[in-house]
Amino acid sequence: MSSDTTIGRKTRSANHYVADVDETPVAEVDAVKLDEKPSNLWRDAWRDLRRRPIFWISGVLILFIAFVALFPGLFTSTPPNSGCLLANSNGGPAPGHPLGFTKQGCDIYSRIIHGTSTSLSVGFIVIALTTVTGVVFGALAGFFGGFLDTVLMRVGDIFFSIPYILAAVVIMSVFSENRNIVVIALAIGVFAWPTTARVLRSEVLRVKNSDFVMAATATGLSKMAILFRHVLPNSIAPVIVVTTLSLGAAITAEATLSFLGVGLPPSEFMSWGNDISQAQRDLRTDPQTLIWPSIALTTTVLSFILLGEALRDALDPKARALR
Repeated sequence: MSSDTTIGRKTRSANHYVADVDETPVAEVDAVKLDEKPSNLWRDAWRDLRRRPIFWISGVLILFIAFVALFPGLFTSTPPNSGCLLANSNGGPAPGHPLGFTKQGCDIYSRIIHGTSTSLSVGFIVIALTTVTGVVFGALAGFFGGFLDTVLMRVGDIFFSIPYILAAVVIMSVFSENRNIVVIALAIGVFAWPTTARVLRSEVLRVKNSDFVMAATATGLSKMAILFRHVLPNSIAPVIVVTTLSLGAAITAEATLSFLGVGLPPSEFMSWGNDISQAQRDLRTDPQTLIWPSIALTTTVLSFILLGEALRDALDPKARALR
């Protein structure tokens, strides 16, 4: 009886195959690759951006537009205002004047080139003002909370409830004798910062409860040090996206104010909005005087919008996962 049981046990036993160590390089599979840099939000965003054509197209356009704004003399030697001849009024393209002439006989191409620096100057001043103000208000309100949060956000609500275009019209009308690039930028930027503050505040509220913030608190760092060293650097990504999109909106706002006649004086500054305003009466007979500055304005604004869209998708892990 015992022998049968022993035979049965031997029959039921299974043979197991064990591979040689040389055939299973476990050490290579589990080895940590020390030469690889650790992944983070910015590195992942760059890996995503460099594979997207929209990022390269918008980036090249923005660099070209910035180069034109900085060095207009490399693209045209014709003064935008002087040298205007009524004999060339609404004239078509001519040698040295590829886009034709305005109603006053000025070179359209030269005015577009020199108007680039005006639009970008206003846009960057507005963005500098809105970013600094929005970051200060949003970071302090979100990190400290309580009474300070209530006061700062209610101030932001007051400014947010006023359309910044309407406020800029009023301000430019009051300072009609001192209209320049700085004044129009301040008129736009003073009322355009609440959006940046709201976005940053919501992100700071999320980040300040993270484990690394608790660890920094346990080490004895002051609140301001934690805010600027840990919370703000990890909350700034949405602000970059909002800033890029707002730059295009600021350029549009400057052109709108100039189009309405309360922006930059056309006798002193080149502005695409002024050229579009003066050309609207000749749209049916001579459309080129309106089309070319409109194309320049649209291309510039669209470049910043496309760059902002690309940055938003790259800096949002959920958006990257859905694509």
